[in-house]
Amino acid sequence: MTHRSVTLLAGVASAAVAATALYATPASAASAEPNDSVAEMSAQWLAKDSGLTIETARDRIAAQDGLSTKAAALEKALGAKAAGSFIDQKAGTLVVNVTDAAAAKAVQAKGATAKVVANDTAELATAEKSARAVAGADAISTYSDPMTNKVVLTVPADKVAATKAKVDTSRVTVEGTEATMTTQANVYGGQQIEFSGYVCSLGFNATRSGTPVFITAGHCAEGYQSFNRNGTYLGKTQAYSFPGNDYAYSSLASTWTGVGAVDMYNGSARRVSGYSNAAVGTAVCKSGRTTGWTCGSVQAKNATVNYNNGDGTYSTVSGLTKSNTCTEGGDSGGSWLASTLAQGVTSGGAGYGVNGVCGEKVGQPNIAYFQPVDEILSVYGLTLKTS
Repeated sequence: MTHRSVTLLAGVASAAVAATALYATPASAASAEPNDSVAEMSAQWLAKDSGLTIETARDRIAAQDGLSTKAAALEKALGAKAAGSFIDQKAGTLVVNVTDAAAAKAVQAKGATAKVVANDTAELATAEKSARAVAGADAISTYSDPMTNKVVLTVPADKVAATKAKVDTSRVTVEGTEATMTTQANVYGGQQIEFSGYVCSLGFNATRSGTPVFITAGHCAEGYQSFNRNGTYLGKTQAYSFPGNDYAYSSLASTWTGVGAVDMYNGSARRVSGYSNAAVGTAVCKSGRTTGWTCGSVQAKNATVNYNNGDGTYSTVSGLTKSNTCTEGGDSGGSWLASTLAQGVTSGGAGYGVNGVCGEKVGQPNIAYFQPVDEILSVYGLTLKTS
């Protein structure tokens, strides 16, 4: 276990005491009031971020699950003629990128907005591979941005000019950052779990062949860790994947009851009703032991990130979803929701300054990444616990 992953346990004793008891049953957990719901908190964030009235923001949040489902169906039906999609929250519309007029008509027939773009998915994949090769060790992250139909390559701020001179700027946007990308390394989702002097967060409760288990980040489970909560044995890693991916699942001791809900860090828990893979632009919220309950939006999918291990080496993880939500060390493995639908578990993000705080605390952008939950469930044959 290296020190890149998570926050040292010795520095967070007060947070452990404050967390909700892991073994509480659904009946004894505090129920969320309407103003504390995921939808309402997402709407409040969206109204502030996009300059919408709260009433309009509530309508946008109510519609986004359906738009995400429509986006996935249209992209599947169009195949290579689709080049990504996103929800335009200001306009309240689903936008699907397409490569020709015939595909545009098919999108419009389903009530979505079509945008004919220059770069198809294969061309963007080639551009991303080339950009990473050109940037070499300076590449912090890459992903395809459906809003611009370009690849976004992030490098250290002092490398932007030199990198721009070497890439195809018609297909690649180069961005700089002064942050360091690191992994951030009930039972309710989002609550603290402890191992080997470190802490992470629990993602979601699940079952495997009827046996209770829980999901967390892969880097939290390296070496087949055993987990505790508040000093009491919780479970042992059964399988993990990191680097490359960033997911794991653990057994859950019979002394604990895994609840199909997520801790909102306000005395309430939010139920999990299922899972999805939300479209770009969807408002989401996350739960984690360090920053608690924070919200933002999905900015990109299939991001590749080079995490700084702190010893001159890097761990590369692909297939992540990027968000502008506040996360910090110890949040790793924590829960992400769109409304009541599970989205994924925290992988890592940008930490600024010596304390590695999230961007909004120092006037910088929040950058966070999560591992989509649908892949985790599929790979390990798990059934998500719902309520």
